[in-house]
Amino acid sequence: PHGPVPAIKTLWMGATGSVPPGLGVIKGGGKIPYNAEALEKKMENQTYWIDLDPEVKCSLPGVPRATYMPHPFQIFQGDSSVFIAYQYAGAVRDILMEDPGRAPVDSWMGQSYGQWDGDTLVVEVTSQLDSTWLDRSGSHHSDKLVVTERYTPMSANHLLYEATIEDPEVFTEP
Repeated sequence: PHGPVPAIKTLWMGATGSVPPGLGVIKGGGKIPYNAEALEKKMENQTYWIDLDPEVKCSLPGVPRATYMPHPFQIFQGDSSVFIAYQYAGAVRDILMEDPGRAPVDSWMGQSYGQWDGDTLVVEVTSQLDSTWLDRSGSHHSDKLVVTERYTPMSANHLLYEATIEDPEVFTEP
């Protein structure tokens, strides 16, 4: 190569280093309401993110991270489910429109159960592996995570996406 070789950890990132982080907005002052112990873990994750971030390892991103990453995705609506195909890491989700009950095992993208509230699709996501992160800053969760998503049409080509994240082991409030 011409010029200096980057640090080995920079090479580990592969294409991740050239992709901008996802957008996110936190209501209520802009701070994630971590409990004290969880904040310590978040700071450790942030310090060592290149070693710990599942995105750097090309793992599936989990929910809601997959939806607000800067990669396209496509939504397909069927009679009994909604399917989302993400470009990133070939991630997919099947949103069941009848409550399937508790998932038999946790998984990277969790289990999604949806219902309609007018023209808004409301999806509850449970049973995600606790090894997914919410962002590149080391924001984490436990296996008690529940994500409630709302997909609301704003026009023929735009959806409003909102996610409420609840985890009593990590956050002091949603």
